[in-house]
Amino acid sequence: METSQSNDPCAPSATGCDLVTVPTRHGLEAVDILLRGAGDVVGPVLHDDGGGTLAFLVPPGTAAAWDLPGSTCTETDGRGLRPDPGPPVEGSDWLVPPGEVDLATDPAVLRRALGEAARTIEAADNCR
Repeated sequence: METSQSNDPCAPSATGCDLVTVPTRHGLEAVDILLRGAGDVVGPVLHDDGGGTLAFLVPPGTAAAWDLPGSTCTETDGRGLRPDPGPPVEGSDWLVPPGEVDLATDPAVLRRALGEAARTIEAADNCR
């Protein structure tokens, strides 16, 4: 993934970010995996106030090829989603704010983390 010196995690695009949305448990596990990885590989992450989902900001265009079961990827086309430290939309807030990271999460890295998270959750559930 090409990097940028901009503070906008979706740079260099002017159209906004796409959002990969997963259930909260799956997303929290993936965030933990990404944060334990080498380097700053997690971009801004949204959570809804109801606690049902997490959404990872990914580069625009990701939705066109996203097909990971248990998740959805939505094109935003810049419709009001311009990351800044304030709450992005009513009823949500930042788990990982844009001011703490520089780039959207690399979709390939996110896909691997979500896969590992699913395996971890399945293993934990099978131990019950």
